[in-house]
Amino acid sequence: MPSLKESTLGEVLSARTTEGELYEKLENNAVRCFACGHRCKILNGLQGICKVRYNEDGVLRVPRGYAAALQVDPIEKKPFFHAYPGALALSFGMLGCDYHCGYCQNWVTSQALRDPVAGAPPADLEPADLVRLAKRHGAKVITSTYNEPLITSEWAVEVFREAKDAGLVCSYVSNGNGTPEVLDYIAPYVTLYKVDLKGFTQKAYRDLGGQLEPVLETIKGLKQRGIWVETVTLVVPGFNDSDQELTDIAEFLASVDRDIPWHITAFHQDYKMTSNANTDVRTLLRAYEIGRRAGLRYIYPGNIPGAFGDREGTHCPSCDAVVIGRTGFRVTSYHITADGTCGRCGTAIPGRWDGDAAVGRDGVPRPVFFQP
Repeated sequence: MPSLKESTLGEVLSARTTEGELYEKLENNAVRCFACGHRCKILNGLQGICKVRYNEDGVLRVPRGYAAALQVDPIEKKPFFHAYPGALALSFGMLGCDYHCGYCQNWVTSQALRDPVAGAPPADLEPADLVRLAKRHGAKVITSTYNEPLITSEWAVEVFREAKDAGLVCSYVSNGNGTPEVLDYIAPYVTLYKVDLKGFTQKAYRDLGGQLEPVLETIKGLKQRGIWVETVTLVVPGFNDSDQELTDIAEFLASVDRDIPWHITAFHQDYKMTSNANTDVRTLLRAYEIGRRAGLRYIYPGNIPGAFGDREGTHCPSCDAVVIGRTGFRVTSYHITADGTCGRCGTAIPGRWDGDAAVGRDGVPRPVFFQP
């Protein structure tokens, strides 16, 4: 197999493919791909918008058998705040994306097929290798992330089949540009799904290379399929930080489910977006109050650790007690009972909890009940 220096990245990746499952055959050796909301019609010999799914003589070839990024992270970094607090997640990613966000923090992997400056060498791995790595490092969760996982869903499902059998929790960290077909395909394996809701206008999404409607349908579709959903809006000054747009986002989420956690995170200049100002604390507090007015119960300002007091923690919606304390990605206190209720008043706290196995990353059991 040629090295990256001996051939183009595309050639290297084409040797790490298999026939896809999320497509249909059309006339004249064309195919229709269902992996993401673009629903590309791909003519013979051409690629989809993502540039990693391509048509070879009427067969859709898709990525398989490698990782370009691999890391063990706190689950709070994904971010999941209502799922297994204190757990570790083995995060793996491939290359490519169906968007081209100018502020992408994972551009080295996501934009590798578009930007000659980007690119991370793929390491050959099998699903069993990833499961062994997760177990070796004490990870409870395994996450497809770094690039857009929807466009590599066949590989994720192959990994997740073995991971689920080994007792791991499987998750996606995604832009949410899905289709009903791909959600049905991953639903038997994915327990947790983080969606980036990047704005609430068609113009904003066009600038990023997508459309708004598939993302909204994905959020609703995930809830309908019983998958735990958390959402993130990176609040970018001059791009999506108006009161109207933030209100539209918050009211949409509340219309689906008031218990969907909304992470409102601070932008910092990155990749190709260096003219917009970094997000300040005041902007995120304004977004926080907008979310509260819309009726959302769980709103988390982030990316500026320690700047928001106990707003980084999870509060009981009934008695307002801090049931999970956090600073940044660190869990500082835990007061949720084994059956997932507030340790003070007994109100159910929605999420995915460990029950009797509520243990922090340091291996020390966390307190469940409030001290008198």
